[in-house]
Amino acid sequence: MTDWNFADVWEAVADTVPHGPSAIHGERRLTWADTERRANGVARFLLEQGVARQDKVAHYLYNGPEYMESTFAILKAGLVPVNTNYRYTDDELVYLWDNADAVVVIFHGVFGSRIAGLRPRVPRVRAWLWVDDGTEPCPPWATPYEGAAESGGERVEPPWGRSGDDLYFLYTGGTTGMPKGVMWRQDDLFAKLNAGNLLRVPEDGGLDGVRKTIVGPGPLHMPACPLMHGTGGFTSMAAMTVGGCVVTLTNRHFDPVELLDTVDRDNVNTIAIVGDAFAKPVLRTLEAHPGRWRLSTLLAIVSSGVMWSEETKRGLLHHHPHLMLIDAFSSSEALGMGTSVSSGTAAEHTAHFTLSPEVRVLDPESNKDVTPGSGEVGVLAIGGRNPLGYYKDPDKSSATFKMIDGIRYSVPGDFATVDADGTINLLGRGSVVINTGGEKVFPEEVEEVLKLHPAVADAVAVGIPDERFGQVVAAAVELHPAAAATEADLIEHVRGHLAAFKAPKRVHFVATIGRSPAGKVDYARHRAETAEWASPHS
Repeated sequence: MTDWNFADVWEAVADTVPHGPSAIHGERRLTWADTERRANGVARFLLEQGVARQDKVAHYLYNGPEYMESTFAILKAGLVPVNTNYRYTDDELVYLWDNADAVVVIFHGVFGSRIAGLRPRVPRVRAWLWVDDGTEPCPPWATPYEGAAESGGERVEPPWGRSGDDLYFLYTGGTTGMPKGVMWRQDDLFAKLNAGNLLRVPEDGGLDGVRKTIVGPGPLHMPACPLMHGTGGFTSMAAMTVGGCVVTLTNRHFDPVELLDTVDRDNVNTIAIVGDAFAKPVLRTLEAHPGRWRLSTLLAIVSSGVMWSEETKRGLLHHHPHLMLIDAFSSSEALGMGTSVSSGTAAEHTAHFTLSPEVRVLDPESNKDVTPGSGEVGVLAIGGRNPLGYYKDPDKSSATFKMIDGIRYSVPGDFATVDADGTINLLGRGSVVINTGGEKVFPEEVEEVLKLHPAVADAVAVGIPDERFGQVVAAAVELHPAAAATEADLIEHVRGHLAAFKAPKRVHFVATIGRSPAGKVDYARHRAETAEWASPHS
Protein backbone atom coordinates (compact mmCIF):
# COMPACT_ATOMS: atom_id res chain seq x y z
CA MET A 1 0.00 0.00 0.00
CA THR A 2 1.55 3.31 -1.08
CA ASP A 3 1.34 6.48 0.98
CA TRP A 4 2.69 9.26 -1.22
CA ASN A 5 2.62 12.82 0.08
CA PHE A 6 4.08 15.58 -2.11
CA ALA A 7 5.65 17.47 0.80
CA ASP A 8 7.55 14.34 1.87
CA VAL A 9 8.69 13.76 -1.72
CA TRP A 10 9.84 17.34 -2.27
CA GLU A 11 11.72 17.32 1.02
CA ALA A 12 13.54 14.20 -0.19
CA VAL A 13 14.32 16.03 -3.43
CA ALA A 14 15.72 19.01 -1.50
CA ASP A 15 17.94 16.66 0.50
CA THR A 16 19.17 14.95 -2.68
CA VAL A 17 19.85 17.94 -4.96
CA PRO A 18 20.02 20.94 -2.59
CA HIS A 19 22.07 23.03 -5.02
CA GLY A 20 20.03 22.12 -8.09
CA PRO A 21 17.72 24.79 -9.57
CA SER A 22 14.12 24.71 -8.38
CA ALA A 23 12.67 27.98 -9.73
CA ILE A 24 13.59 30.50 -12.42
CA HIS A 25 11.61 33.68 -13.05
CA GLY A 26 13.44 36.16 -15.23
CA GLU A 27 16.59 37.09 -13.30
CA ARG A 28 15.46 35.30 -10.12
CA ARG A 29 17.10 31.96 -9.41
CA LEU A 30 16.26 29.66 -6.51
CA THR A 31 17.85 26.35 -5.59
CA TRP A 32 16.02 23.45 -3.97
CA ALA A 33 17.67 24.39 -0.66
CA ASP A 34 16.33 27.97 -1.07
CA THR A 35 12.83 26.80 -1.89
CA GLU A 36 12.68 24.31 0.97
CA ARG A 37 13.95 26.87 3.47
CA ARG A 38 11.44 29.46 2.32
CA ALA A 39 8.59 26.95 2.27
CA ASN A 40 9.40 26.14 5.92
CA GLY A 41 8.96 29.80 6.79
CA VAL A 42 5.59 30.05 5.04
CA ALA A 43 4.43 26.74 6.53
CA ARG A 44 5.31 27.97 10.02
CA PHE A 45 3.35 31.19 9.41
CA LEU A 46 0.31 29.17 8.35
CA LEU A 47 0.44 26.98 11.44
CA GLU A 48 0.72 30.07 13.63
CA GLN A 49 -2.69 31.22 12.35
CA GLY A 50 -4.42 28.57 14.44
CA VAL A 51 -5.35 26.41 11.46
CA ALA A 52 -6.64 22.86 11.83
CA ARG A 53 -5.68 19.72 9.92
CA GLN A 54 -6.66 19.95 6.23
CA ASP A 55 -7.82 23.56 6.43
CA LYS A 56 -7.89 25.25 3.02
CA VAL A 57 -5.43 27.88 1.73
CA ALA A 58 -6.28 29.70 -1.51
CA HIS A 59 -3.83 30.96 -4.12
CA TYR A 60 -4.78 34.19 -5.91
CA LEU A 61 -1.58 34.47 -7.90
CA TYR A 62 -0.14 34.87 -11.35
CA ASN A 63 2.72 32.57 -12.33
CA GLY A 64 5.91 33.04 -10.35
CA PRO A 65 8.17 31.22 -7.88
CA GLU A 66 5.82 31.93 -4.97
CA TYR A 67 3.09 29.74 -6.48
CA MET A 68 4.82 26.36 -6.25
CA GLU A 69 6.89 27.43 -3.24
CA SER A 70 3.74 28.22 -1.25
CA THR A 71 2.11 25.03 -2.51
CA PHE A 72 5.07 23.19 -0.94
CA ALA A 73 4.49 25.15 2.28
CA ILE A 74 0.76 24.41 2.37
CA LEU A 75 1.38 20.69 1.91
CA LYS A 76 4.20 20.75 4.51
CA ALA A 77 1.68 22.09 7.04
CA GLY A 78 -0.84 19.35 6.27
CA LEU A 79 -3.24 21.86 4.68
CA VAL A 80 -5.08 21.88 1.33
CA PRO A 81 -4.17 24.17 -1.60
CA VAL A 82 -7.06 25.82 -3.45
CA ASN A 83 -6.50 27.35 -6.90
CA THR A 84 -8.20 30.63 -7.79
CA ASN A 85 -8.82 31.84 -11.32
CA TYR A 86 -7.43 35.38 -11.33
CA ARG A 87 -9.91 36.33 -14.06
CA TYR A 88 -12.88 35.92 -11.75
CA THR A 89 -15.12 38.83 -10.76
CA ASP A 90 -15.94 39.77 -7.17
CA ASP A 91 -18.98 37.50 -6.87
CA GLU A 92 -17.10 34.55 -8.35
CA LEU A 93 -14.20 35.02 -5.94
CA VAL A 94 -16.51 35.21 -2.94
CA TYR A 95 -18.34 32.07 -4.07
CA LEU A 96 -15.10 30.13 -4.56
CA TRP A 97 -13.43 31.06 -1.26
CA ASP A 98 -16.66 30.53 0.67
CA ASN A 99 -17.34 27.20 -1.01
CA ALA A 100 -13.77 26.05 -0.35
CA ASP A 101 -13.88 27.15 3.33
CA ALA A 102 -10.62 29.04 2.76
CA VAL A 103 -8.96 30.32 5.95
CA VAL A 104 -5.89 31.93 4.33
CA VAL A 105 -5.45 33.61 0.93
CA ILE A 106 -2.05 34.19 -0.70
CA PHE A 107 -2.35 36.99 -3.26
CA HIS A 108 -0.33 39.16 -5.61
CA GLY A 109 -0.27 42.84 -4.67
CA VAL A 110 -2.15 43.87 -7.81
CA PHE A 111 -5.29 42.28 -6.33
CA GLY A 112 -5.12 44.20 -3.06
CA SER A 113 -7.73 46.86 -3.85
CA ARG A 114 -10.20 44.27 -5.07
CA ILE A 115 -9.74 42.10 -2.00
CA ALA A 116 -10.22 45.10 0.30
CA GLY A 117 -13.83 45.34 -0.85
CA LEU A 118 -14.42 41.59 -0.53
CA ARG A 119 -13.06 40.91 2.94
CA PRO A 120 -16.35 41.48 4.80
CA ARG A 121 -17.97 38.87 2.52
CA VAL A 122 -15.45 36.13 3.36
CA PRO A 123 -15.29 36.26 7.18
CA ARG A 124 -13.73 32.79 7.46
CA VAL A 125 -10.49 34.04 5.89
CA ARG A 126 -8.36 34.85 8.93
CA ALA A 127 -5.06 35.75 7.24
CA TRP A 128 -3.91 37.31 3.98
CA LEU A 129 -0.37 36.87 2.62
CA TRP A 130 0.69 39.69 0.29
CA VAL A 131 3.17 38.85 -2.49
CA ASP A 132 4.97 42.00 -3.61
CA ASP A 133 4.76 42.42 -7.40
CA GLY A 134 5.66 46.09 -7.56
CA THR A 135 2.08 47.28 -7.95
CA GLU A 136 0.13 48.10 -4.79
CA PRO A 137 1.65 48.43 -1.30
CA CYS A 138 0.95 45.85 1.38
CA PRO A 139 -2.40 46.74 2.97
CA PRO A 140 -2.58 46.99 6.77
CA TRP A 141 -4.77 43.89 7.01
CA ALA A 142 -2.23 41.65 5.21
CA THR A 143 1.18 40.14 6.03
CA PRO A 144 4.12 40.40 3.62
CA TYR A 145 4.83 36.98 2.12
CA GLU A 146 8.54 37.65 1.87
CA GLY A 147 8.88 38.16 5.60
CA ALA A 148 7.27 34.79 6.27
CA ALA A 149 9.35 33.06 3.60
CA GLU A 150 12.64 34.51 4.78
CA SER A 151 11.99 33.47 8.39
CA GLY A 152 13.06 29.99 7.22
CA GLY A 153 14.20 27.79 10.08
CA GLU A 154 13.97 24.09 10.79
CA ARG A 155 11.91 21.72 8.65
CA VAL A 156 8.25 22.02 9.54
CA GLU A 157 6.12 19.06 10.60
CA PRO A 158 2.46 19.73 11.47
CA PRO A 159 1.26 18.42 14.83
CA TRP A 160 -1.22 16.14 13.04
CA GLY A 161 1.39 14.70 10.67
CA ARG A 162 1.03 14.03 6.93
CA SER A 163 -0.24 11.13 4.89
CA GLY A 164 -1.23 10.07 1.40
CA ASP A 165 -4.83 10.73 2.41
CA ASP A 166 -4.12 14.46 2.62
CA LEU A 167 -6.01 16.30 -0.11
CA TYR A 168 -5.21 18.51 -3.06
CA PHE A 169 -8.08 20.62 -4.46
CA LEU A 170 -8.45 21.63 -8.08
CA TYR A 171 -11.42 23.91 -8.71
CA THR A 172 -12.93 23.60 -12.15
CA GLY A 173 -16.14 24.66 -13.89
CA GLY A 174 -19.44 23.11 -12.85
CA THR A 175 -22.59 22.16 -14.71
CA THR A 176 -24.23 25.43 -13.67
CA GLY A 177 -21.13 27.48 -14.35
CA MET A 178 -20.14 27.73 -10.69
CA PRO A 179 -16.73 26.22 -9.89
CA LYS A 180 -16.55 22.89 -8.08
CA GLY A 181 -13.62 21.53 -6.12
CA VAL A 182 -12.21 18.24 -7.37
CA MET A 183 -10.78 16.39 -4.35
CA TRP A 184 -7.65 14.37 -5.07
CA ARG A 185 -5.94 12.21 -2.45
CA GLN A 186 -2.25 13.05 -2.72
CA ASP A 187 -1.33 9.37 -2.96
CA ASP A 188 -3.62 8.94 -5.97
CA LEU A 189 -2.54 12.18 -7.62
CA PHE A 190 1.15 11.35 -7.18
CA ALA A 191 0.66 7.93 -8.77
CA LYS A 192 -1.21 9.45 -11.72
CA LEU A 193 1.37 12.16 -12.37
CA ASN A 194 4.28 9.77 -11.89
CA ALA A 195 2.80 7.35 -14.44
CA GLY A 196 2.79 10.09 -17.07
CA ASN A 197 6.27 11.44 -16.32
CA LEU A 198 9.12 11.01 -18.77
CA LEU A 199 11.28 10.10 -15.74
CA ARG A 200 9.44 7.99 -13.17
CA VAL A 201 10.15 6.91 -9.62
CA PRO A 202 9.30 3.32 -8.58
CA GLU A 203 5.65 3.43 -7.51
CA ASP A 204 6.27 1.19 -4.48
CA GLY A 205 9.82 2.39 -3.82
CA GLY A 206 8.98 5.05 -1.26
CA LEU A 207 11.26 8.00 -0.56
CA ASP A 208 14.35 5.82 -1.01
CA GLY A 209 13.15 5.19 -4.55
CA VAL A 210 12.88 8.95 -5.09
CA ARG A 211 16.45 9.48 -3.89
CA LYS A 212 17.80 6.68 -6.08
CA THR A 213 15.93 7.98 -9.16
CA ILE A 214 17.26 11.53 -8.81
CA VAL A 215 20.92 11.26 -9.79
CA GLY A 216 21.22 14.99 -10.44
CA PRO A 217 19.11 18.10 -11.17
CA GLY A 218 15.93 17.22 -13.04
CA PRO A 219 14.26 18.71 -16.11
CA LEU A 220 13.72 22.43 -16.56
CA HIS A 221 9.98 22.70 -17.09
CA MET A 222 8.08 25.77 -18.28
CA PRO A 223 4.33 26.06 -17.61
CA ALA A 224 3.47 28.54 -20.38
CA CYS A 225 -0.15 28.32 -19.22
CA PRO A 226 -1.34 29.48 -15.78
CA LEU A 227 -0.31 27.47 -12.73
CA MET A 228 -3.84 28.03 -11.43
CA HIS A 229 -5.07 25.51 -14.02
CA GLY A 230 -4.51 21.77 -13.91
CA THR A 231 -2.28 21.64 -17.00
CA GLY A 232 0.23 24.13 -15.62
CA GLY A 233 0.01 23.04 -12.00
CA PHE A 234 0.07 19.27 -12.48
CA THR A 235 2.93 19.25 -14.99
CA SER A 236 4.98 21.44 -12.66
CA MET A 237 4.29 19.15 -9.70
CA ALA A 238 5.37 16.18 -11.82
CA ALA A 239 8.63 17.89 -12.78
CA MET A 240 9.36 18.72 -9.14
CA THR A 241 8.93 15.11 -8.04
CA VAL A 242 12.05 14.17 -10.04
CA GLY A 243 14.15 17.15 -8.94
CA GLY A 244 13.08 19.46 -11.72
CA CYS A 245 12.97 23.24 -11.96
CA VAL A 246 9.87 25.31 -12.74
CA VAL A 247 10.63 28.16 -15.17
CA THR A 248 7.92 30.83 -15.27
CA LEU A 249 7.44 33.68 -17.73
CA THR A 250 7.48 37.21 -16.33
CA ASN A 251 4.90 38.68 -18.72
CA ARG A 252 1.32 38.29 -17.49
CA HIS A 253 0.04 38.16 -21.04
CA PHE A 254 1.26 35.35 -23.24
CA ASP A 255 4.15 36.47 -25.42
CA PRO A 256 5.57 33.81 -27.78
CA VAL A 257 8.79 35.80 -28.25
CA GLU A 258 9.37 35.78 -24.49
CA LEU A 259 8.67 32.04 -24.42
CA LEU A 260 11.19 31.26 -27.15
CA ASP A 261 13.80 33.64 -25.70
CA THR A 262 13.38 31.99 -22.29
CA VAL A 263 13.78 28.49 -23.72
CA ASP A 264 17.14 29.45 -25.18
CA ARG A 265 18.33 31.55 -22.24
CA ASP A 266 17.42 29.08 -19.50
CA ASN A 267 17.87 25.83 -21.45
CA VAL A 268 14.27 24.73 -20.95
CA ASN A 269 13.57 21.01 -21.57
CA THR A 270 9.77 20.76 -21.50
CA ILE A 271 6.85 23.17 -21.97
CA ALA A 272 3.19 22.84 -20.95
CA ILE A 273 0.60 24.59 -23.10
CA VAL A 274 -3.15 24.51 -23.68
CA GLY A 275 -3.58 23.59 -27.34
CA ASP A 276 -3.61 25.92 -30.30
CA ALA A 277 -4.23 29.01 -28.16
CA PHE A 278 -0.53 28.80 -27.28
CA ALA A 279 0.88 26.69 -30.11
CA LYS A 280 -0.37 28.78 -33.02
CA PRO A 281 1.21 32.07 -31.85
CA VAL A 282 4.49 30.21 -31.23
CA LEU A 283 4.36 28.70 -34.72
CA ARG A 284 3.61 32.07 -36.35
CA THR A 285 6.53 33.62 -34.46
CA LEU A 286 8.92 30.88 -35.58
CA GLU A 287 7.82 31.37 -39.17
CA ALA A 288 8.26 35.14 -38.95
CA HIS A 289 11.80 34.84 -37.55
CA PRO A 290 13.45 31.76 -39.12
CA GLY A 291 16.67 30.72 -37.44
CA ARG A 292 16.41 33.21 -34.56
CA TRP A 293 16.09 30.53 -31.84
CA ARG A 294 18.18 27.37 -31.53
CA LEU A 295 15.82 25.53 -29.10
CA SER A 296 18.48 22.84 -28.78
CA THR A 297 17.56 21.88 -25.19
CA LEU A 298 13.83 21.60 -25.83
CA LEU A 299 12.75 17.95 -25.75
CA ALA A 300 8.97 17.99 -25.47
CA ILE A 301 5.83 20.12 -25.46
CA VAL A 302 2.83 18.71 -23.63
CA SER A 303 -0.68 20.03 -24.15
CA SER A 304 -3.91 19.31 -22.33
CA GLY A 305 -7.29 20.93 -21.91
CA VAL A 306 -8.28 21.61 -25.53
CA MET A 307 -7.72 20.01 -28.90
CA TRP A 308 -4.34 20.54 -30.53
CA SER A 309 -4.60 20.57 -34.30
CA GLU A 310 -2.60 18.32 -36.61
CA GLU A 311 -1.74 21.29 -38.82
CA THR A 312 -0.13 23.19 -35.95
CA LYS A 313 1.81 20.15 -34.76
CA ARG A 314 3.11 19.56 -38.26
CA GLY A 315 4.30 23.17 -38.45
CA LEU A 316 6.15 22.95 -35.13
CA LEU A 317 7.86 19.70 -36.16
CA HIS A 318 9.02 21.39 -39.35
CA HIS A 319 10.96 23.87 -37.21
CA HIS A 320 12.14 21.28 -34.67
CA PRO A 321 11.95 17.69 -36.09
CA HIS A 322 13.43 16.11 -32.96
CA LEU A 323 10.74 17.56 -30.70
CA MET A 324 8.19 15.29 -29.03
CA LEU A 325 4.66 16.74 -29.03
CA ILE A 326 2.49 15.09 -26.38
CA ASP A 327 -1.25 15.72 -26.55
CA ALA A 328 -2.65 14.52 -23.20
CA PHE A 329 -6.35 13.73 -23.03
CA SER A 330 -7.20 14.52 -19.42
CA SER A 331 -9.50 16.59 -17.29
CA SER A 332 -9.54 17.74 -13.69
CA GLU A 333 -11.68 14.72 -12.79
CA ALA A 334 -9.97 12.16 -15.02
CA LEU A 335 -6.21 12.19 -15.53
CA GLY A 336 -4.50 10.02 -18.10
CA MET A 337 -7.42 8.97 -20.28
CA GLY A 338 -5.32 8.96 -23.43
CA THR A 339 -2.30 10.36 -25.23
CA SER A 340 -1.29 11.33 -28.72
CA VAL A 341 2.42 11.63 -29.51
CA SER A 342 3.85 13.36 -32.59
CA SER A 343 7.52 13.50 -33.54
CA GLY A 344 9.81 13.66 -36.56
CA THR A 345 7.78 14.31 -39.67
CA ALA A 346 4.63 12.54 -38.45
CA ALA A 347 1.97 14.67 -36.76
CA GLU A 348 -0.90 12.77 -35.18
CA HIS A 349 -4.43 13.62 -36.32
CA THR A 350 -6.45 16.17 -34.37
CA ALA A 351 -8.32 14.63 -31.39
CA HIS A 352 -6.94 11.16 -32.16
CA PHE A 353 -5.74 9.45 -28.98
CA THR A 354 -4.51 6.09 -27.76
CA LEU A 355 -6.59 4.97 -24.82
CA SER A 356 -5.18 4.26 -21.40
CA PRO A 357 -5.69 0.61 -20.41
CA GLU A 358 -7.98 1.82 -17.62
CA VAL A 359 -10.36 3.59 -20.02
CA ARG A 360 -13.56 2.20 -21.42
CA VAL A 361 -15.88 3.79 -23.97
CA LEU A 362 -19.36 2.90 -22.85
CA ASP A 363 -22.84 3.14 -24.24
CA PRO A 364 -24.33 5.84 -21.99
CA GLU A 365 -27.58 3.91 -21.58
CA SER A 366 -26.42 0.33 -21.04
CA ASN A 367 -22.89 1.00 -19.65
CA LYS A 368 -21.65 -1.69 -22.04
CA ASP A 369 -18.47 -1.20 -24.07
CA VAL A 370 -18.93 0.11 -27.60
CA THR A 371 -17.46 -2.08 -30.33
CA PRO A 372 -14.19 -0.73 -31.79
CA GLY A 373 -14.60 0.21 -35.43
CA SER A 374 -18.40 0.23 -35.19
CA GLY A 375 -18.77 4.02 -35.33
CA GLU A 376 -20.89 3.90 -32.18
CA VAL A 377 -20.67 7.01 -30.02
CA GLY A 378 -19.88 6.28 -26.40
CA VAL A 379 -18.97 8.07 -23.21
CA LEU A 380 -15.48 7.76 -21.78
CA ALA A 381 -15.02 6.23 -18.33
CA ILE A 382 -11.69 5.77 -16.56
CA GLY A 383 -11.09 3.42 -13.65
CA GLY A 384 -8.16 3.11 -11.28
CA ARG A 385 -7.00 6.04 -9.18
CA ASN A 386 -9.57 8.82 -9.35
CA PRO A 387 -10.67 11.79 -7.23
CA LEU A 388 -12.83 11.26 -4.19
CA GLY A 389 -15.48 13.54 -5.66
CA TYR A 390 -16.45 17.21 -5.60
CA TYR A 391 -16.09 19.11 -2.33
CA LYS A 392 -19.43 19.53 -0.53
CA ASP A 393 -21.40 18.35 -3.58
CA PRO A 394 -22.58 14.73 -3.26
CA ASP A 395 -25.10 15.04 -6.11
CA LYS A 396 -22.54 16.13 -8.71
CA SER A 397 -20.08 13.63 -7.29
CA SER A 398 -22.46 10.71 -7.78
CA ALA A 399 -23.26 11.88 -11.31
CA THR A 400 -19.57 11.86 -12.33
CA PHE A 401 -18.03 9.10 -10.22
CA LYS A 402 -19.94 5.88 -10.80
CA MET A 403 -19.75 2.21 -9.88
CA ILE A 404 -19.81 0.14 -13.09
CA ASP A 405 -19.31 -3.64 -13.01
CA GLY A 406 -18.08 -3.35 -9.43
CA ILE A 407 -15.40 -0.77 -10.29
CA ARG A 408 -15.48 2.96 -9.51
CA TYR A 409 -15.10 5.06 -12.67
CA SER A 410 -14.81 8.74 -13.42
CA VAL A 411 -17.23 9.70 -16.20
CA PRO A 412 -16.71 13.42 -16.85
CA GLY A 413 -18.96 13.48 -19.95
CA ASP A 414 -16.56 13.20 -22.90
CA PHE A 415 -17.98 11.47 -25.94
CA ALA A 416 -15.91 9.57 -28.48
CA THR A 417 -15.80 6.82 -31.08
CA VAL A 418 -13.27 3.97 -31.07
CA ASP A 419 -11.36 2.92 -34.17
CA ALA A 420 -10.74 -0.75 -34.90
CA ASP A 421 -7.12 -0.38 -33.72
CA GLY A 422 -8.24 0.95 -30.33
CA THR A 423 -7.50 4.64 -30.84
CA ILE A 424 -10.19 7.10 -29.86
CA ASN A 425 -11.61 10.08 -31.71
CA LEU A 426 -12.74 12.69 -29.22
CA LEU A 427 -16.05 14.34 -30.03
CA GLY A 428 -16.27 16.68 -27.06
CA ARG A 429 -18.40 16.99 -23.98
CA GLY A 430 -21.93 15.75 -24.19
CA SER A 431 -22.99 18.96 -22.51
CA VAL A 432 -22.94 22.30 -24.29
CA VAL A 433 -19.93 23.59 -22.39
CA ILE A 434 -17.78 26.08 -24.31
CA ASN A 435 -14.01 25.58 -24.11
CA THR A 436 -12.21 28.80 -24.94
CA GLY A 437 -8.44 28.51 -24.66
CA GLY A 438 -8.78 25.91 -21.91
CA GLU A 439 -11.33 27.93 -19.89
CA LYS A 440 -14.71 26.30 -19.41
CA VAL A 441 -17.72 28.53 -19.97
CA PHE A 442 -21.21 27.22 -19.36
CA PRO A 443 -23.92 28.73 -21.56
CA GLU A 444 -26.56 28.99 -18.85
CA GLU A 445 -24.40 31.36 -16.83
CA VAL A 446 -23.87 33.74 -19.76
CA GLU A 447 -27.51 33.50 -20.83
CA GLU A 448 -28.84 34.45 -17.41
CA VAL A 449 -26.66 37.54 -17.29
CA LEU A 450 -27.67 38.56 -20.82
CA LYS A 451 -31.32 38.25 -19.83
CA LEU A 452 -30.75 40.70 -16.99
CA HIS A 453 -30.36 43.43 -19.61
CA PRO A 454 -33.69 45.28 -19.97
CA ALA A 455 -33.66 45.03 -23.77
CA VAL A 456 -33.15 41.25 -23.91
CA ALA A 457 -36.10 38.90 -24.16
CA ASP A 458 -34.17 35.67 -24.59
CA ALA A 459 -30.63 34.54 -25.30
CA VAL A 460 -28.53 31.48 -26.11
CA ALA A 461 -24.77 31.26 -25.63
CA VAL A 462 -22.71 29.00 -27.88
CA GLY A 463 -19.10 28.36 -28.78
CA ILE A 464 -18.03 29.23 -32.30
CA PRO A 465 -14.72 28.26 -33.94
CA ASP A 466 -11.72 30.50 -33.38
CA GLU A 467 -8.25 30.05 -34.86
CA ARG A 468 -6.36 30.86 -31.67
CA PHE A 469 -8.62 29.79 -28.81
CA GLY A 470 -10.36 26.82 -30.43
CA GLN A 471 -13.70 28.36 -29.49
CA VAL A 472 -14.91 31.75 -28.35
CA VAL A 473 -18.20 32.63 -26.71
CA ALA A 474 -20.91 34.03 -28.96
CA ALA A 475 -24.58 34.69 -28.33
CA ALA A 476 -27.85 34.64 -30.22
CA VAL A 477 -30.08 37.32 -28.71
CA GLU A 478 -33.79 38.06 -29.10
CA LEU A 479 -34.74 41.59 -28.07
CA HIS A 480 -38.03 42.74 -26.62
CA PRO A 481 -40.35 44.38 -29.17
CA ALA A 482 -39.33 48.01 -29.80
CA ALA A 483 -36.28 47.60 -27.52
CA ALA A 484 -32.79 48.50 -28.72
CA ALA A 485 -29.30 47.39 -27.80
CA THR A 486 -26.04 47.13 -29.68
CA GLU A 487 -23.56 44.27 -29.74
CA ALA A 488 -21.12 46.41 -27.74
CA ASP A 489 -23.83 47.20 -25.14
CA LEU A 490 -24.48 43.54 -24.41
CA ILE A 491 -20.82 42.51 -24.37
CA GLU A 492 -20.05 45.25 -21.87
CA HIS A 493 -23.09 44.26 -19.80
CA VAL A 494 -21.83 40.68 -19.44
CA ARG A 495 -18.28 41.84 -18.68
CA GLY A 496 -19.72 43.79 -15.76
CA HIS A 497 -21.02 40.59 -14.17
CA LEU A 498 -18.68 37.80 -15.26
CA ALA A 499 -15.01 37.24 -16.00
CA ALA A 500 -14.00 38.73 -19.35
CA PHE A 501 -13.37 35.37 -21.00
CA LYS A 502 -17.03 34.45 -20.39
CA ALA A 503 -18.36 37.50 -22.24
CA PRO A 504 -19.50 36.99 -25.85
CA LYS A 505 -17.07 38.11 -28.52
CA ARG A 506 -19.94 38.34 -31.00
CA VAL A 507 -23.70 38.89 -30.57
CA HIS A 508 -26.07 37.73 -33.29
CA PHE A 509 -29.49 39.39 -33.10
CA VAL A 510 -32.31 37.02 -34.13
CA ALA A 511 -36.07 37.42 -34.49
CA THR A 512 -36.73 34.54 -32.11
CA ILE A 513 -34.72 32.01 -30.15
CA GLY A 514 -37.31 29.42 -31.13
CA ARG A 515 -37.60 27.41 -27.95
CA SER A 516 -39.65 24.21 -27.98
CA PRO A 517 -42.97 24.02 -26.09
CA ALA A 518 -41.00 22.47 -23.22
CA GLY A 519 -38.64 25.44 -23.21
CA LYS A 520 -35.72 23.52 -24.74
CA VAL A 521 -33.16 25.17 -27.01
CA ASP A 522 -31.63 23.65 -30.12
CA TYR A 523 -28.03 24.46 -29.28
CA ALA A 524 -26.65 22.70 -32.33
CA ARG A 525 -28.74 24.85 -34.66
CA HIS A 526 -27.80 28.08 -32.91
CA ARG A 527 -24.15 27.11 -32.87
CA ALA A 528 -24.16 26.44 -36.61
CA GLU A 529 -26.18 29.54 -37.50
CA THR A 530 -24.13 31.85 -35.28
CA ALA A 531 -20.85 30.43 -36.59
CA GLU A 532 -22.00 30.94 -40.18
CA TRP A 533 -23.15 34.49 -39.41
CA ALA A 534 -19.85 35.32 -37.72
CA SER A 535 -17.69 33.75 -40.42
CA PRO A 536 -15.69 36.30 -42.43
CA HIS A 537 -16.56 34.32 -45.58
CA SER A 538 -20.32 34.35 -45.08
